[in-house]
Amino acid sequence: MPNTVEPYSFIVPQAALDDLHARIDNARWPEREAVDDWSQGVPLAALRAFVDQWRHSYDWRKCEAWINAAGLSTTTIEGAAIRFLHIRSQHADAAPLILTHGWPGSILEFRGCIAALTDPEAHGGSAADAFHLVIPCLPGFGLSGKPERAGWNVEKIALAWGELMARLGYARWYAQGGDWGALVTTQIGLQKVAGCAGIHLNMPIARPLPEDMVDPDPDALKAMAALKHYQDWDSGYSKEQSTRPQTVGYALVDSPVGLAGWIYEKMWAWTDNSGMPEDALSTEAMLDNLMLYWLTAAGASSARLYWQSFASFSAQDLDLPVAASAFPKEVMPTPRKWFERHCSNLVHWGTMTKGGHFAAWEQPEAFVAELRTAFAKMR
Repeated sequence: MPNTVEPYSFIVPQAALDDLHARIDNARWPEREAVDDWSQGVPLAALRAFVDQWRHSYDWRKCEAWINAAGLSTTTIEGAAIRFLHIRSQHADAAPLILTHGWPGSILEFRGCIAALTDPEAHGGSAADAFHLVIPCLPGFGLSGKPERAGWNVEKIALAWGELMARLGYARWYAQGGDWGALVTTQIGLQKVAGCAGIHLNMPIARPLPEDMVDPDPDALKAMAALKHYQDWDSGYSKEQSTRPQTVGYALVDSPVGLAGWIYEKMWAWTDNSGMPEDALSTEAMLDNLMLYWLTAAGASSARLYWQSFASFSAQDLDLPVAASAFPKEVMPTPRKWFERHCSNLVHWGTMTKGGHFAAWEQPEAFVAELRTAFAKMR
């Protein structure tokens, strides 16, 4: 039956792990950078240390076992295989919530939040805070299938998530996302996808009006400085992926060192760290996430979402209940003043003291607290 939802297992053949090790062993490395910082990209010594742990200390089977035990399922929507975690709370009346990741993240971003969201009484909350969780891999990312034709933009993914929630029997539900997940979640609200009762974003998007530039306040100055830095120094990856995803994909699919450098650099640039990615995220967790790109050869297919939808990074007017959390090291921070212009029903705005682009991953306790607060105002 085309609309069925079935259990799914992801078991990697040992030959694939042996091939990864052989490719790392035979990698051809460049000379070190000509500076003493990250301004030319990932320093050679930092990446060699990261890859050395990947090759000699990392155990994929631990992550594989967790994924398969966490409620992995599959269904086909518009010809694409959508793989997702479905974790129901013990509380039958828990609120259904779909969580959407972005690039270069994955469903594993939410791993540290699952227990507190589904079993709040064991994690400082009450039964009223419980959620049934649906955590899908974006099409072309991780365990989901790779669309063979163009068309899977954020608008289509938003509709697919509505179909997914309907197939799971959820008539009223909430949605949350950051990065591409924020765009998908925003589109769920814009298109008034059936069943969605409200959304939460940890990457709210808006741009200044001319009057904001006349006498900008500190939040506006910070946002404009961050946008300039992104455009001048941090957007090369997006230009390549949004214009030539197939070209860069050959290197990302063929070279584990190339893929590691491409993603590890963003773990440095986009987290709230003290100089190294490991200050914010554990090496093991970063490698788990990296493996969902390497093992599924998703370097090109995930980059195509930029080609499909990069123009969608613009402010949109929303009239359903909206909540947002502003983390201080977000790549492109948005002041509340700019964002609330686009929301006729902004029920919550959280200003956080620590954390960056990967909110759920970096600051799971704060992230959970924000979701509990936000969705309590929508129930």
